[in-house]
Amino acid sequence: MIRVVIVDDETLVRSGLSLIVSSAHDIDVVATCAGGEALAVVEQHSPAVVLLDIRMPDVDGLTVLRSLRALPRPPAVAMLTTFDTDEYIGTALRGGASGFLLKDTDPAQLMHAVRVLAAGGRVLSPAVTDTVIAGYLDSGPDRPAAERLRGMTTRELDVLALLGEGLSNAEIAARLFLSTGTVKDHISAILSKLGTSNRVQAAVFAHQAGLLDGPGQGPGGRRPNPKR
Repeated sequence: MIRVVIVDDETLVRSGLSLIVSSAHDIDVVATCAGGEALAVVEQHSPAVVLLDIRMPDVDGLTVLRSLRALPRPPAVAMLTTFDTDEYIGTALRGGASGFLLKDTDPAQLMHAVRVLAAGGRVLSPAVTDTVIAGYLDSGPDRPAAERLRGMTTRELDVLALLGEGLSNAEIAARLFLSTGTVKDHISAILSKLGTSNRVQAAVFAHQAGLLDGPGQGPGGRRPNPKR
């Protein structure tokens, strides 16, 4: 079972999200709480995933996020918002959030997002993707995309493209017929070569560099070749 904690200042929102998420056979909402209680509740229940409201009156979500990321074994945290242009999107992702979801996300997509987060993946509601990419383009490195890709191997480009699609390590491994350990090694190399600190930034760069131009395709419109 995937253990989940939901943090929101509105009781009705907490109850609604809990009802939706816990309807999945493999997900257990172990607790819900307001922002001021979040750290203590997470320490008590040790969830794999936290769904965290980014705007709360008692304590803002970014403050809670920093506290959770400082834990010895921090959970994956997805920020929740009602605004697809929320000004805090970039700040939250740079602060270690594993994703950004709108509160009106389709129930099936929300449950899928929890599974992706628990597996080490990253999630972004489609409505906020353009905002995230624009934010990183405005504040990102000056080096052209082509220059930053030049030092990567073909396999690393394939992994980066699938990372940009939001796949977890296990999903990338299955798609490319690799072990999860090999995928982790590739991702570490990719982050180092891009000069990025997390998978979300790498995924945004994959979009920026045009690695996702065609459905099911890898870099430059190529389909990843599992025999390489």
